[in-house]
Amino acid sequence: MSLHYAMRPADPGAHLFHVTLTVERPDPAGQRLMLPAWIPGSYMIREFARNIVRIVAFAGDRKVKLGKLDKHTWQAAPVDGPLTLAYEVYASDLSVRAAHLDRTHGFFNGTSVFLLPLGHEAEDCVVDILTPAGREYAQWKLITGLTPARGTRRGAFGTYTAADYDELIDCPVEMGTFAHAEFEVLGVPHEIAITGRAPKLDLPRLTADLARVCEAQIRFFEPRSRSAPFDRYRFMTLAVGEGYGGLEHRNSTALICKRDDLPYVGMKDATEGYRRFLGLASHEYFHAWNVKRIKPATFVPYDLTRENHTRLLWAFEGFTSYYDDLLVARAGLLTEAQYLGTLADTLTTVLQRSSRLKQSVAESSFDAWIKCYRQDENAPNSVVSYYQKGALVALALDLTIRAQTRGAKSLDDAMRLLWQRYKAAGRDYAGVPEDDVLQAAETATGCDLARVLREWTEGTRDPDFAALLAPFGIVFERKPALESAHFALLGVKTEAGGGDCRVTQVFDGTPAQAAGLSGGDVLVALDGLRITRANLDRLLARYAPGDTVELLAFRRDELMRFDVALAKLPPPKFLLAVDQRASAAARKLRAAWLGAALSRTSR
Repeated sequence: MSLHYAMRPADPGAHLFHVTLTVERPDPAGQRLMLPAWIPGSYMIREFARNIVRIVAFAGDRKVKLGKLDKHTWQAAPVDGPLTLAYEVYASDLSVRAAHLDRTHGFFNGTSVFLLPLGHEAEDCVVDILTPAGREYAQWKLITGLTPARGTRRGAFGTYTAADYDELIDCPVEMGTFAHAEFEVLGVPHEIAITGRAPKLDLPRLTADLARVCEAQIRFFEPRSRSAPFDRYRFMTLAVGEGYGGLEHRNSTALICKRDDLPYVGMKDATEGYRRFLGLASHEYFHAWNVKRIKPATFVPYDLTRENHTRLLWAFEGFTSYYDDLLVARAGLLTEAQYLGTLADTLTTVLQRSSRLKQSVAESSFDAWIKCYRQDENAPNSVVSYYQKGALVALALDLTIRAQTRGAKSLDDAMRLLWQRYKAAGRDYAGVPEDDVLQAAETATGCDLARVLREWTEGTRDPDFAALLAPFGIVFERKPALESAHFALLGVKTEAGGGDCRVTQVFDGTPAQAAGLSGGDVLVALDGLRITRANLDRLLARYAPGDTVELLAFRRDELMRFDVALAKLPPPKFLLAVDQRASAAARKLRAAWLGAALSRTSR
């Protein structure tokens, strides 16, 4: 038996996909059907069923009664023989999480468009992906991790298959006239598709650099066999004016980036934006191991109707955030100075915020569903990022292990042990218990890590990074952050909106908070001079720390006056620098940690 879907971009101008599903042997008591409420990898209830515009059921030519039981579940009346559902999905979410269709391209995740007939989760799935009607779409092609059926050429519209519903929804589809390239990594074919305009895109450089990152990761997890857990991998990338993000899948990833972050023909040195893109691609590729196959026990199987809570996202997302740039560096694509700069930026972001002293990363992991993905103006004061703080926990663990074992062991060994334990994700796969990350780290390294890991994850203690970095010949420096005067002297984050300078966040313990400013206030004047988002820092540059200024702002269309005593001690910025007088032992430890990055000098 199999589930048979047909997906047609019915009206790109109206953002409408038309989908049919045929269930060969529906439940005799009446088939129930469900559309997921969230997508794995993005931990927030998103209610994809809200995008179904209309839906009907048929048995042959006869219409079948279909009723809705709750926000994402339907029940069809009993039928003899196959049951067919026909429905329209509105697709106008230009992100990596849902579905988008217009006259330039189409993209969808299965969680947004494929109904699941309950009780049929393990059946194989067949999907006919149809081309849009119209000559203007004749050149469209597609890329997906689904398997082409016999008679369908890879990259063409046609029939695709999946072993079960879980695989079906884990293989997104991109269609359009994208730039495309293929490259091989240790015998495994890889593809990249770039949707959106990217003038003078340097695809050869991009594929060569991605190949180095991918090879570093395959060798990381399988240093002996050098085998990947997939037979082909796809990078599906949407280039836009402003945007950043990614979502992992078992044999692909969906990425969104600024077109300026992509390499162009004639670009000599890697720009900061390009290094950021390589880090993003590295992050999602690492997830092919850590999250897609090594995953929390609470995710096995996923319950796509409700929140799936775990206290371990600091290990799955945070450790991935640690290794993303580190493996780019080990691949020789970041210099030592560039890599230490990215670490310093993460340290600054986390250690500047009071939220790290109020919420542990374990609590942040558990509350991801209601806090991390639903941030408001108070988030910096109340929510610690299990991505960024989790990356710092990984850094602290790695440095601790390497120092204690004099470089004989590292966090790498713990990750490889977890991989060996949990890579066989068959029907009996149980996932990683909540205490197994610690157990694996101690088993793999022989280090006693329970106390510090508990303090860093279940508690809110900051690791002593100065002491941890010293054995590696790296100096941990602190200096005032003065680059953004509105942040350093006022303690606010602002954004431009229709010409206004709007306060989006007010940080704990800052002059702005003491004076009574709030998120949503529109700043209009400083000591009688008009404020814009572009000139605020220039106006503040005239003043010294500790000066008092008059701020005028609109709140709910009411003009308000604030006397603000500017910060005497701006928040800290952290820098990491190599100690040129470090011992040979420190240099050896650092070389084992950073690898190929040390062989390159900053350019």
